[in-house]
Amino acid sequence: MSLNQQAASQIAAVLTESLPYIKRFTGKTIVIKYGGNAMVEDALKHNFARDIVLMKLVGMNPIVVHGGGPQIGELLERLNIESKFVNGMRVTDNATMDVVEMVLGGQVNKQIVSLINQQGGQAIGLSGKDGNLIKASKLAVTQNSAAMASSEIIDIGHVGQVDEINVDLLNSLTANHLIPVIAPIGVGSDGATYNINADLVAGELAAVMSAEKLMLLTNVPGLLDKQDQVLTGLTASRVDELIADGTITGGMLPKISCALDAVKGGAKSAHIIDGTVPHSVLLEIFTDRGVGTLITNG
Repeated sequence: MSLNQQAASQIAAVLTESLPYIKRFTGKTIVIKYGGNAMVEDALKHNFARDIVLMKLVGMNPIVVHGGGPQIGELLERLNIESKFVNGMRVTDNATMDVVEMVLGGQVNKQIVSLINQQGGQAIGLSGKDGNLIKASKLAVTQNSAAMASSEIIDIGHVGQVDEINVDLLNSLTANHLIPVIAPIGVGSDGATYNINADLVAGELAAVMSAEKLMLLTNVPGLLDKQDQVLTGLTASRVDELIADGTITGGMLPKISCALDAVKGGAKSAHIIDGTVPHSVLLEIFTDRGVGTLITNG
């Protein structure tokens, strides 16, 4: 068999393997949280955009929720505005909120939209303020320390939590063959603007839309056990056990909590995958083995 025949055979095998997944997921909503290294490296950015366009072309309804922490930090530094964090969340005063909205709703959002459109898609950029897409309220943050007799409530400014998502707006957009690209900015009942963690927005959105999948792109292969092996096929109850025994700690906890809330709230499954692997989104959707960590309710 010549090299060309081998290559053709491999392509045919991939297409054959993907067919049942295309049939299974046609018309289904897939929510993808996009951020980290996958959003700064040019090759990965273009790969991601092509993946999203292909999903739409074969009948799926991808919705992208993006972060932008590094880009926000870079602009704040250039403007000589100090970045402060409490429990991993950015303290967001008025000046910082202006920068957050400029970077997320403008620079990052429009770049992703442009990349998807260059690949033949029809993306539309939104922040949570557009069409009252994300109604939010101020997030109450508590902090504990050995020196304090009780928890202390910390004011971290314009940091919000999701109260309501305009599902009708998103359904209308996807039904009209558009790919929503959402900046995690919410609006309060009094018109105040809130900076919201992108993982939380993606999780809430996947839950209320009963998404087929929530995909959280990270810079690690997935959830690792104590021997650094990827765990997958996890139920919600098993994840609770892994949190209790200390397997899940640190920076992975918020992502796992987001995934759990999503599947308990209505999403069919949640996946934590490595966004630094080229075409990781397609590998998760269209192959028998998938990649990363799969979590379902149970």
